Amino acid sequence: MANPLRRAAYRLSQTARVAWYGGHHILANRLGRRTAFAERRPEVESDYPNRQKFLGEMQALFERDWKNVEQGLYAAPALTGDAIKALRRSLTFLSDVPEVARRRRDHVHDEVLTAEARANFPRYYLQNFHYQSGGWLTKDSAKLYDFQVEALFAGTADAMRRQALVPIAEFMKGKDQRRLNLLDVATGTARFLTFVKDNWPRLNTTALDLSPAYLAEARKALKPWRDVTFLEANAEAMPLADASQDIVTAVYLFHELPPKVRAVVAAEIARVVRPGGLFVLVDSIQPGDTPGFEALTEFFPQAFHEPYYESYQTWNITDTFEAAGFRKRSETSAFLSKIVAFKR
Repeated sequence: MANPLRRAAYRLSQTARVAWYGGHHILANRLGRRTAFAERRPEVESDYPNRQKFLGEMQALFERDWKNVEQGLYAAPALTGDAIKALRRSLTFLSDVPEVARRRRDHVHDEVLTAEARANFPRYYLQNFHYQSGGWLTKDSAKLYDFQVEALFAGTADAMRRQALVPIAEFMKGKDQRRLNLLDVATGTARFLTFVKDNWPRLNTTALDLSPAYLAEARKALKPWRDVTFLEANAEAMPLADASQDIVTAVYLFHELPPKVRAVVAAEIARVVRPGGLFVLVDSIQPGDTPGFEALTEFFPQAFHEPYYESYQTWNITDTFEAAGFRKRSETSAFLSKIVAFKR
């Protein structure tokens, strides 16, 4: 039964998130615009969505998010947070904006490319993605990442991630979570896994990432829960047994992989998922997913260092994973993201 007070609290909390992170998005653009685009501004062929269209799609995301909560598919997000921590992250985020703008202006994206790093990581990984400080390799980058993502998406990132819980909830019906295994590939700071564990705390969970700095943040985020394993490993060769996972997830991974590597990782995911198991992909929308948003996907790789994003835009996700042995179950667009679920 719907609870008007809980719904009102949810709306208020999400409005506050959009105001907070959207405000940082606007402020960061203003602080960095003169430096970042001193030479050339991004050019797009499509028309940008108007304000009504943009806010309408955002509202639709939050309405879907709350409807999923009311239907019992997953728990409502927490309504409280650490205000002091948020303020500190805000100041750190804003102080880093000039550095990001400098890299954008000078097209500098290889500050993390060192001889030592090349000996330990694949070449495509050693870049300042988004022109961010430290790439994926430093503690400072890992601590700032979640705030940067929410600022980029104006406070909607968590709601978009939560849409991946829908196919997981459907898969979990009638099953004993204690007997199932879930792997999150390229978990980063494990933000998505905190939502998984909020809903299925006894689910055996593995957080895999190539960055030791980000995996350290993941350990902190998942400290409240048991039954969690952490693996520092490359998604191209995961140290897991064949058919050992019931569910595998990958959130915002594939648009940052070179085309050839996408197929390798897809095959590796197929290897570790048991027959009948589930794979859920969350990533950027592609042309046609959210009609009228094409200009945004044209703008993104020009404004941020995303060397593989243009190829991602034409990548056929379904063909790749069906060739690896999956069958598509569902595909849903959620504002600036898409969620695709496959059965092994």
